[in-house]
Amino acid sequence: MADNVLHIEGVNKTFGGLQALGDINLNIEEGKTHAIIGPNGAGKSTLLNVCIGRLFPDSGTVNFDGKNITGKQPHEINQMGMVRVFQTPEIFPELSLLQNLMIPAFAKRDGAFKLNIFKSLRNEKAIEEEATKILWDFGMADQRNNHAGSLSRGDKRRLELGMCLIQHPRLLLLDEPTAGMARHDTNRTIELLKEIKETGMTKIIIEHDMHVVFSLADHISVLAQGRIIVDGLPEEIKGHPKVREAYLGNAEI
Repeated sequence: MADNVLHIEGVNKTFGGLQALGDINLNIEEGKTHAIIGPNGAGKSTLLNVCIGRLFPDSGTVNFDGKNITGKQPHEINQMGMVRVFQTPEIFPELSLLQNLMIPAFAKRDGAFKLNIFKSLRNEKAIEEEATKILWDFGMADQRNNHAGSLSRGDKRRLELGMCLIQHPRLLLLDEPTAGMARHDTNRTIELLKEIKETGMTKIIIEHDMHVVFSLADHISVLAQGRIIVDGLPEEIKGHPKVREAYLGNAEI
């Protein structure tokens, strides 16, 4: 039996009487790319927020790398190796690209941000070299000293992805990593994610663009009205009647 990096069991979450997640059971297999798809309001981002500790479930458990992490704080879960790329890039716009990449590497290594971090930046050649290599790999090395706030939306998304990768995560969560991108930028991001996949890193991707989903996913779960309605291999999901119904808004759930 394959090892599961993440095991979610019986998770429920309500907001003011509205059930956002209903009895979610999910296994994420090590080394695989698992896509979670569904219409707007299905509960996809809520599920990721429960996984990383930004929201606590009303009931159920989240187990990561064999440990129950239900109720742990986001920084604790991040330190354990679960890292998330958000829908809106969370970067330091006034800092350079290189500094943006180095800061999370320090936080991962030391367990916290340090007040004297900028003095440390000048003395940490190994981290600087790794950050520079990521920028080269992402085709952004020529902008290494530019302020991150000057980047295009697509490049901001890639920078945040680099900020996650430099932490060497056990599990990478990507919330709509190509949202708002032109097709050219989307295809570049797909190629980057394929290269990351070759390293064996486990990933969860939330994405509306089916071109992205079917280019990357090993397994797909379909969420609608807070419940998983279909779960299987990409070829089992493509054209499934329940999936069509969910996206048309008339699923009987």
